[in-house]
Amino acid sequence: MAKVEKGAAGQGHEKKVDKKPAVKASKKEAAPAAKEPAAPKTPKAPKAAPTGPKVQPSLKETYRNQVVPALMKEFGYKNSMQVPKLERIVLNVGMGEAIQNVKLLEGAVAELGVITGQRPVVTKAKKAIAGFKLRQGMPIGAKVTLRSDRMYEFMDRLVGLALPRIRDFRGVSPKAFDGRGNYTLGLKEQLIFPEIKYDSVASIHGMDITIVTTAKTNDEGKALLRHLGMPFRT
Repeated sequence: MAKVEKGAAGQGHEKKVDKKPAVKASKKEAAPAAKEPAAPKTPKAPKAAPTGPKVQPSLKETYRNQVVPALMKEFGYKNSMQVPKLERIVLNVGMGEAIQNVKLLEGAVAELGVITGQRPVVTKAKKAIAGFKLRQGMPIGAKVTLRSDRMYEFMDRLVGLALPRIRDFRGVSPKAFDGRGNYTLGLKEQLIFPEIKYDSVASIHGMDITIVTTAKTNDEGKALLRHLGMPFRT
């Protein structure tokens, strides 16, 4: 039924107000859509059981048990902390041929990773040299810095496996120290390492190996490397 409302001026204006309630939505339309069943969760894999204590490199144990007492007796150290030790080993490969063929550098990087067990860092040219068609920032080599256990493992393989494989090997030069107990060794080819297969080598290249120690003099550094098995030429 319509109701008559009066305006503000007192005049009657008929305005029909519909009091009929709005039509309610049906229950079927108002009901939310049924949710799809959730996929079953994949159970997490159980954590691997511990494999036991980590095995230290044999050369590291040799240094602690044999080299330290021998150097303390030889140089008269009063404290074992004064005994020089290996700090890091840096392997550096320069590939000038990579200017013409980038694949040669990729092969050198892969081989260096196999030798050291660590991902190499690609080195880039710091200056542009027009005579060699070299631009600044062009990749021309790779290097790896080894520390801790990997350093001792590589040192053990270098003196025990790699160096004896050099043709007509008579020892390394004892004059390649820098005056502060650090030693640099140059190799002509990477094939002396047993990890490198001859059939998979794209090009034969050399590398520089720098052994950084905490020794203060060349005599201390030479004694340390000699006790660790470095075969110096007499």
